[in-house]
Amino acid sequence: MSTEYINQQDGAYRVKGTRVSLDSVVYAFQRGASPESIVSSFPSLTLEQVYGAITYYLAHEQEIDEYLRKGEAEYEQRRAEWREELRRTKPELYRRLEAARSEREALRP
Repeated sequence: MSTEYINQQDGAYRVKGTRVSLDSVVYAFQRGASPESIVSSFPSLTLEQVYGAITYYLAHEQEIDEYLRKGEAEYEQRRAEWREELRRTKPELYRRLEAARSEREALRP
C-alpha cells in the first residue's frame, strides 16, 4: 500500500494533513538537516512524514526545484516593489533601514 505524503493546494505543496510547506522541509534537507532535526523544527510532523516529503522531493526534484525557483523570484519581485514603495512613501525610514543594513553587512566576515 502506498501512502501519499504531499498534496498540492492553491499552488502550494504541503505535507499532507499539516500546514507545513514542502518548501520548508526541502530547504532544511538541502542545508544538510537530518530528518530527526527537521521533526524537531516542525513538531507537527512525524519522522515518517519527513521521510515521505524528502522521498517525494527526490522523486520530483526537477519539478520541485523549478517551483522553488519561481517562488524565490516572486518573493524577490515583491521585496523590490515593497522597498520602492517604502522609499517613496517613507524616505526617512527607508534611509535608516538602508543604513542599518549597510552596517550589518560591513560587520560580516
